[in-house]
Amino acid sequence: MSEEQPNNPLHGVTLKSMLEELVERHGFDELALRVKINCFRWDPSIKSSLKFLRRTPWARAEVEALYLHDLEERRSVSNEEE
Repeated sequence: MSEEQPNNPLHGVTLKSMLEELVERHGFDELALRVKINCFRWDPSIKSSLKFLRRTPWARAEVEALYLHDLEERRSVSNEEE
């Protein structure tokens, strides 16, 4: 499958795994500051956030952009350490 979209860093990454990784790295409080959506602000959970993000394309796009930014940041830090 990865041969079909070799340049797409989101290929094969589920929204759930993306969100879980972001929550683990930043927590819901930080996510609420970075992405202005209520599901991260009031009574946040993975389940409720996934439900909202799956139905709201603009919010999903913002979460994906944050994930890609974090991914790029981790790669650059990793390259600097080598």
